[in-house]
Order: sequence, then C-alpha cells, then structure tokens
Amino acid sequence: MAQTVCVLLDDATMSQLAGIAGDRSRPLKHILRARIVPLSGKRLTVQEVARQAGVSRPAVWRWQQRFAEEGVEGLLCDKTRPPGTPSHSTRTVAEVLALTCSEPPDEVPHWTGRALAKRVGIALRAVQRIWEAHRLQPHRVRTFKRSHDPDFAAKVEDVVGLYMNPPTHAVVLSIDEKSQIQALERTRPDGPSDPGIRPRRRTTIPATAPRRCLPPSPPWTARCSTAACSAIATVSSSVSSTPSRPRSLRAR
Repeated sequence: MAQTVCVLLDDATMSQLAGIAGDRSRPLKHILRARIVPLSGKRLTVQEVARQAGVSRPAVWRWQQRFAEEGVEGLLCDKTRPPGTPSHSTRTVAEVLALTCSEPPDEVPHWTGRALAKRVGIALRAVQRIWEAHRLQPHRVRTFKRSHDPDFAAKVEDVVGLYMNPPTHAVVLSIDEKSQIQALERTRPDGPSDPGIRPRRRTTIPATAPRRCLPPSPPWTARCSTAACSAIATVSSSVSSTPSRPRSLRAR
C-alpha cells in the first residue's frame, strides 16, 4: 500500500493532537495515533514516521487515511470488525454438556478438555468456553454411589418435589443418619430439672463408634444438682485430708 494521502494540519489540530499525545490517562493506541499524524505533516517518509512513532508502515498508512476521512475523532474510535469464527450450534453445545456429565472412557476419573475436544471435533478453547458459560468443572465434581433401583428416578422426583413445591400449610423435615454412629434409646428417664435449666439426659452410644465421630456433649450435661456438687466437694476434702504414705528410699 503506497502513501496516497497528504496530511495538512492547522494550529488548532496540532494543539489537539499534542494534548492527546501528552495525556497519560489515555490508552496507548490513541497516543500512538496522535504521534503518527503530526509526523506525517512534517513531510517525512513513511519509513521514518514508522520508526519515530514505533509502529509499522501499514499502521502509518491506515491512520493517515483515517485522519483524512474522519479527522481527529476518527483516531479515537475503532471501526467495527466482522465477526470471527461463528459460534457453535446448540446441538454441539448440548453434545459437549452431555459428554461432560457422562462416564469418561477408559480408566480416567473425569473428562479432560483435550479428550472432549477430540471426541466432539472442536477446539480446546471452545470446550473451555462452553464449560465456563455453564459453570462446569469436571475435575472438581465428586461422585456418589448410584442406586440400581429401577424406580430410583421416580423416588428422587418425589423427594425433591417436596422441597421444590411443598404442600400447602406443610413443613418438610429432613432427617439424616450417621453411618458410623447411632443414638439408641434413653437408658434412664429424664431427671428433674430446676427452673430455667434443661433436664439431664443420658444416651447410650455403641463402643465401636470412633472417638472422632462422637457427638459433643450437650451443654446441660456439665451442670449438676446442688446435692451432687456437695457430695463431690465432700469426697474431695476427705481425699485431701488423708495423709500420704512416704516414699520408700531405694537402697544404695
């Protein structure tokens, strides 16, 4: 592309371009364009303008032409560009999502981006964009044991339906069971409690339950009645008053 534009500048335009080139808050591309036009007005060669402005020769020709057509305002805005690669069809997106949520081939724990891109026949970046749009992260998904019950789907719909659309004037309660611990019946009836104090309860827990799975003791189990506290204090005082036996010295 040869130079076909002769740039002529007046004082007002030169002052405006100098202000743009010296403004540090402006984007770098605007500053470079504001440098190209004044250098072109000095009748320098395209190669010299490109060297002093730090751009390529096609860039000098492009912005000379844009300035001749639209003036200074044309240097501050970019023209719309034609779209690049068209987006994938809905069918391709649905295929990627279905494969992502299905079992991966071979013995891998989850689908990888490259494996899925090779399977569908699209680019890796396209798969990543689809995952980002639908908030999918296959490497962070945890699996669970699937039921072999043929009516499993219908049962799930019934249970989930209670939460999504509960009956009128109804309260939905969820009760879960610990697999490693099970609270049995009360070993003793609830003891009498003082006003404002919760009753003391005693629960039997299997000895096979690991200690890290035992539930924390209720706050009311640390409290005791007045009679129990007096008995503990009496036992403690009697133990402290009993003289201790002297230690025997080892014979040398």
